[in-house]
Amino acid sequence: MTSTLLIAYIGIGLMVGLSGIGSAFGVSMAGNAAIGALKKVKKFSNYLVLSAMPGTQGLYGFVGYFVCSGVISPEMTAFQACGVLGAGLALGLVCLFSALRQGQVCANGIAAIGQGHDVFTNTLTFAVFPELYAIVSLLVAILISTAL
Repeated sequence: MTSTLLIAYIGIGLMVGLSGIGSAFGVSMAGNAAIGALKKVKKFSNYLVLSAMPGTQGLYGFVGYFVCSGVISPEMTAFQACGVLGAGLALGLVCLFSALRQGQVCANGIAAIGQGHDVFTNTLTFAVFPELYAIVSLLVAILISTAL
């Protein structure tokens, strides 16, 4: 009984932890670029939007927790615990790398805006692509939790 809970909570920890780490790094990358760009071109609102984008992956980790929390109980089976672990590993890793890469896209866009180029909309468009994979991984976690 307790080993199944341990396995499930490891999955939850990976789900929330890895997605949060990715968001923290992604937001920091874009934020660092924004600080540098502010020295040249004062477009704080554009920089703010682009800097905040990688933060959404951390939110997906929390949504995944709420979705999977309905499965977790002392009476859960080993199959259910492994399902939560798999969902946590999948969601956590995809969100980690998605946020890191999205942060790099946003940082490059911010740097280009700081150099005087009008690429805000283009950067938003390109930053959505890594986000898509984080959303897909959240949907997979939802599907896994409903199958349990």
